[in-house]
Amino acid sequence: MNKVFESATAAVADIQDGAMIMSGGFGLCGNADMLIAAILAKGVKNLTLVSNNCGTNDRGLGVLLKTRQVKRVIASYVGENKEFERQYLAGEIEVELNPQGTLAERIRAGGAGIGGFFTPTGAGTLIAKGKESRVLNGREMIFETGLTADFAIVHAWKADTMGNLVFRKTARNFSPMMCTAARVTIVEAEQIVKPGELDPDLVHVPGIYVKRVIQASNEPKWIEKRTLRAN
Repeated sequence: MNKVFESATAAVADIQDGAMIMSGGFGLCGNADMLIAAILAKGVKNLTLVSNNCGTNDRGLGVLLKTRQVKRVIASYVGENKEFERQYLAGEIEVELNPQGTLAERIRAGGAGIGGFFTPTGAGTLIAKGKESRVLNGREMIFETGLTADFAIVHAWKADTMGNLVFRKTARNFSPMMCTAARVTIVEAEQIVKPGELDPDLVHVPGIYVKRVIQASNEPKWIEKRTLRAN
């Protein structure tokens, strides 16, 4: 089955207002920039975004915040986006912050069909407010629900035409688990190869989880905050 679409525009054509979208990436590493740009151009609104963070003011998911296309964000880190901070403090956007490991496990659980789990992370803090709490093995733990979404947009290093995926280094981050937790997973891949050209032992996401693949453009790979060591 050939899952390759001719463009990012075609791949996101059925994303509608109010959709819940998981977006892979850690900072600006591993962002699906072409798919984000296509969603921006489509103009859909009232989106719920699930991502580690919301990019910066001008890159990554931050471009959707600037155009007020986002209603709610579920994330673990928002420190590099001043527009996000402004909207949150002004009450213009709903934000649910999760500890980073909890967010990753909520997505993994959703993809595995697990309704929820107990974790000690956040117990006794504001994170625990309104959540079920139990003492298990002598430790207080809080209940966290699994997360699923209508769509996932991710950036892969390699894909074959059947949707099998390979990620490269840090760009792997949240993306594999998001692929399993979305009803429709859309992938932009730097390289698209024929079936059989990927080593099966190196495939990170089987094609059964992927619905659409597009060819990624050769855009620069942005660095969120460049730090150089003094000589």
